[in-house]
Amino acid sequence: MKISYRPRGVCSRLMEIEVEDGKIVSVRVTGGCSGNLQGISRLIEGMDVDEAIRRMDGIRCGVKPTSCPDQMAQALKQFKNA
Repeated sequence: MKISYRPRGVCSRLMEIEVEDGKIVSVRVTGGCSGNLQGISRLIEGMDVDEAIRRMDGIRCGVKPTSCPDQMAQALKQFKNA
C-alpha cells in the first residue's frame, strides 16, 4: 500500500511511503533537506512500521513542535489507523 502524506509545520511538501506486510518498502520525500531526508529514508526502508513510529515520533526541529521524521511517524500512524 502506498501512503501519500502532506506534512505540516516542516519544509518538506509531500511524503510518499510504500508499506508491504507491515514493513516500509520505500520512502520518497519532496522538499525539505534533501541529504537528511534521503538518509532517513534509507535507514527506515525495511523497518517495521511500529519500530519506525517508535523511533521518530516526537522528534522536534529546533523550536518547531515537529520535524520531518515526526511527520513521517504521523503519516505511518495515520496509515495504521485507516
